[in-house]
Amino acid sequence: MVGTGGPVATFSVWDYVVFAGIILVAAGVGLFQAFRGRKEASSEEFLLGGRQMTAVPVAMSLTASFMSGITVIGTPAESYRFGSAFWIFGFAYAIMSAISAELFVPLFYRLGVTSAYEYLELRFSRPIRIIGTSMYIVQTALYTGLVIYAPALALNQITGLDLWGVLVATGVVCIIYCTLGGLKAVIWTDVLQMVVMLAGFVAVIARGAVLQGGLTKIWEDAGEGGRLQAFDFDPDPLKRHTFWSIVVGGSIMWTAIYAINQSQVQRYISCKTLGHAKMSLYVNMVGLWITVTLAVFSGLTMYSIYKNCDPLSNGDVATPDQLFPYLVMDILADFPGIPGLFVAAAYSGTLSTVSSSINALVAVTVEDFILPVYKDLTQKQVSWMNMGLSVFFGGVCIGMAGVASLMGSVLQAALSIFGMISGPLLGLYLLGMFFRTSNSIGGLVGMIIGLVLTLWVGIGGQIYPPTAEKTNPLPLTTAGCNNTIGQNYTTITPWTSPVTLAPEPDYRPPLADTWYSLSYVYFSLLGVLTTIVSGLLVSVITGGCKQDKMNSELFVRKNDLICFSWCNKSKESDITEKPSANICMGADNPGFKEDDVMSKDVEKNTRL
Repeated sequence: MVGTGGPVATFSVWDYVVFAGIILVAAGVGLFQAFRGRKEASSEEFLLGGRQMTAVPVAMSLTASFMSGITVIGTPAESYRFGSAFWIFGFAYAIMSAISAELFVPLFYRLGVTSAYEYLELRFSRPIRIIGTSMYIVQTALYTGLVIYAPALALNQITGLDLWGVLVATGVVCIIYCTLGGLKAVIWTDVLQMVVMLAGFVAVIARGAVLQGGLTKIWEDAGEGGRLQAFDFDPDPLKRHTFWSIVVGGSIMWTAIYAINQSQVQRYISCKTLGHAKMSLYVNMVGLWITVTLAVFSGLTMYSIYKNCDPLSNGDVATPDQLFPYLVMDILADFPGIPGLFVAAAYSGTLSTVSSSINALVAVTVEDFILPVYKDLTQKQVSWMNMGLSVFFGGVCIGMAGVASLMGSVLQAALSIFGMISGPLLGLYLLGMFFRTSNSIGGLVGMIIGLVLTLWVGIGGQIYPPTAEKTNPLPLTTAGCNNTIGQNYTTITPWTSPVTLAPEPDYRPPLADTWYSLSYVYFSLLGVLTTIVSGLLVSVITGGCKQDKMNSELFVRKNDLICFSWCNKSKESDITEKPSANICMGADNPGFKEDDVMSKDVEKNTRL
């Protein structure tokens, strides 16, 4: 009987057929784009889709890029255990979209960059660009390996799919359509995967509604279980999720992910006009709202079904990440092919993230490390290098997935580090975009101080996890489980951090319940503020930047903030305005040549 615990069915033949079919279609899109675009095999075509993409497919790709298998599996489990507070991230998505579209998109689009980190050299110095790129490559390779491993581990234990076979197959499929098709293949494949992910959520909610007697019953059960108390206005920064931590901290965290992450920047600058680029972020916002709403409601559906028999407390699953796959096999096993659709949804999320990461890693490696050194490479050589690097980074990510299998609970630690690094980097960009007095010394020192602080609080919080008082887990019971022997009790499953770096010690230092208990959502905000404040102070102490040697192209401008109806006017001003010399020439950035920006502007104006 559904919802009463015990073992569940595994994959049927039809499930394997559906799963394999969807994955093969994804690879087929890459091959189709490869053969279709053979005559346009330039580096710009490979890395930026020839800058001819339109808003809607790019928007769906932006949404799919960070809606990984971890999101598909983890968000419903979050909603099941902690309630619907995660839905408040919808406000953060709106703020993030506005900041990214109105501040960052015009800047990157105007400069015509391929690597987001080119800006750091133009504004500060080449060493800062190299440091920023290196941080991105390390975090993205590790993050991508873990994105491959996490859903594979959970689904392997629930469905019986071979873990290592799935790991290698996932990486190989991504390598194929990244290598042969480039960014255009990645974007169109993401569109397909986004549809599959949403279909997986809808299937679970629809079946749950039938079993429970309607969506109203699910909503009532969630309310009785305390899962609908989402708006907690407590200003305490130590509480894991409150309205303020999600709206304020979450907005900065997602801005760091969307505004300066190469995987995302590469997408919106692939649009054929600035209007399409901005629109893609606003349409992406709607996509994020739909995704998080369906994911949270899937978690509430899971609670309605398991309100009397928690599979985690009952020992049916070992980790929270296995709850949602367990639910799928419990309620959908009678429908051949539907569990296969769900697994394909989870892996579609993984494939989109992995393919995005591989393509972005290739872009920053070529633009930031190879082309500045080997300037005489032919177009054909660069194209072969792009494909070779796609294979290389795909292999690295598969290797990192293997390393992740040895890390155990460090799995989520890498995801936290991903956020910790993005905060100081965002602070560095904002420092350069808004404060003309900041120089390269201030930028470098500010970023280092911000990074040290975020890593300190983040790693400390994993060694000494926050108490249940701060994480607020909701009550669960095993009273209705059929196979529970001698158990009939209600429990609050304590939230132990899935990021524990070491066995939880008996001794807790004074900082454990204060500094180390800071909500993870605030890590990026801490990094941004620390980087900006310390960067400004150091810049002032070291003499600042000379106002008469600044390139206005490198700063936020008033007409950047005007949306779609003024796009044509903005394009005309871009074409007629001649950029001035680079900011802080000489000691601050001696290697810069004005022709670098001019050539990018000429290239971009030709496209427009």
